Amino acid sequence: MKIVHFFLIALMLFVSYGKSQACSRVVYLGDKGYVFVGRTLDWKTPIPTNLYVYPRGMERTSMPEKPYLKWTSKYGSVLAVGYDGGVTEGVNEAGLVMNGLFCKGTIYKEATGSDLPVMSLAVFVSYFLDNFATVDEVDAWLKANEFGIFGKTFDGGTVSTLHWAITDRTGMTLLMEYVDGKLNTYKGRDLSVLTNDPDHPQMQAIEQYWSKIGGVNMLPGTVRSADRFVRASFFIRHVPTDFDYPKALGSLISIMGTVSVPYGYEIEGEPNVSSTQWTSIADASGGKYYFRLATSTGFMWIDMGRLSFNPGAPVLKLDTSRHGDATGCVNKLLEKSAPFTPMW
Repeated sequence: MKIVHFFLIALMLFVSYGKSQACSRVVYLGDKGYVFVGRTLDWKTPIPTNLYVYPRGMERTSMPEKPYLKWTSKYGSVLAVGYDGGVTEGVNEAGLVMNGLFCKGTIYKEATGSDLPVMSLAVFVSYFLDNFATVDEVDAWLKANEFGIFGKTFDGGTVSTLHWAITDRTGMTLLMEYVDGKLNTYKGRDLSVLTNDPDHPQMQAIEQYWSKIGGVNMLPGTVRSADRFVRASFFIRHVPTDFDYPKALGSLISIMGTVSVPYGYEIEGEPNVSSTQWTSIADASGGKYYFRLATSTGFMWIDMGRLSFNPGAPVLKLDTSRHGDATGCVNKLLEKSAPFTPMW
């Protein structure tokens, strides 16, 4: 009866969430201390994404006008910025990695006109990368502070509904999801996969169903969110964890390939299931950020150990429209830049 129950839950969720947008996040935890966070960015229209390097000591606010959060960055970071207006993901010099993925069912806690500070989605990821070094620090701050969310629509009116995952260099992960205006968080080293809809508890029910079948015998093969979650979860739990660096990195890159949507693939009548535009791997333990456009022949990477994050150091930018086909270390391609202008 339990298997039948899980099947019914999985079927219901499959039907309800089959049209969710595609992005995937997978964490590799190696026996030798490697912590790699892989992510795909999938969308129905191009999202121009440039890479920025922000130093410590920058004065920032969460909105252009009060009530806002105001801070001076404690940590430098490498950021992936969409449309040159909003941070999609990043990694800071302490090894904290944060990624935002589309989640159609999200309902944020909104500002109510009170003194509750408001956080723009454009700098949401930056706030945590600027201020914290570990998941425990983030978790403690979230338990002690409330804030509203503000986010513009984009891409012709799509509402920016997201959930987030944060991983530190110890491999601890924190998931952040808004359900009916309430922030729910989940913490653990076992939270190695995140895709899109449904929310975490319901996705766990789907995974439990597939665990009864066993991935060696069969895995769901579509590009839908729940199927990608199940595939990624099975493979990340069944690849060796004692690999040396190149093999560990290659293992995660290959898993990201199994959850990517082939370039140019479309489903008629379902434009929201979309091609993978780029893939990233953040090396939380070693201070490297790997990035590959779907049309590039290989990965480029930024070596954070060879950058200056000292206060007063310049903001740097890599323009992927000019250097999208670069491979290898691209520190030399970083150019001094003004900070990006948030899409408030």
